[in-house]
Amino acid sequence: MKIAIIGYSGSGKSTLANFLGQHYNCEVLHLDKIHFTSNWQERTDNEMADDMSKFMLQHDWIIEGNYSTCLYEKRMREADCIIYFNFNRVNCLYRAFRRYLRYKGQTRPSMAENCNKKFDFEFVKWILLDGRSKKYVEQYNAVVKNYSDKTIVLKNQKQLNNYMKKVKKLL
Repeated sequence: MKIAIIGYSGSGKSTLANFLGQHYNCEVLHLDKIHFTSNWQERTDNEMADDMSKFMLQHDWIIEGNYSTCLYEKRMREADCIIYFNFNRVNCLYRAFRRYLRYKGQTRPSMAENCNKKFDFEFVKWILLDGRSKKYVEQYNAVVKNYSDKTIVLKNQKQLNNYMKKVKKLL
């Protein structure tokens, strides 16, 4: 099974990816982990694409993250299932802040080494405004429209919980 998980920052993509990876005994690629190197240094799209292309050669994979400039359409096309987190911005902000408190001064497992969790104005602005620009909304809407037969849209915690319960019952 190949699963692409996309959606807004702070919505729970990494957590679901880890859950599905354990459930299906499948390797997970967190795109934040290959986008950054130590101390939040960004890698190029070509460097990321090389890593992602190798990862996508596997029979089964779970890729979590957006990065629309890096093999985005290929991921959507090759995925057997696309899970789109469309949680509201206030919920995402709350979840991101809660995650920050949990990992404050540490690197969370889905990040590159020495990228200690931060919660600054730039990130808050991304969650509330920039990450929900018309460009990103249209991009997500296009995925839902073009891949409606294999896209699951999760809008809140209740829907996420129900989805996870359904997955647990499948095996």
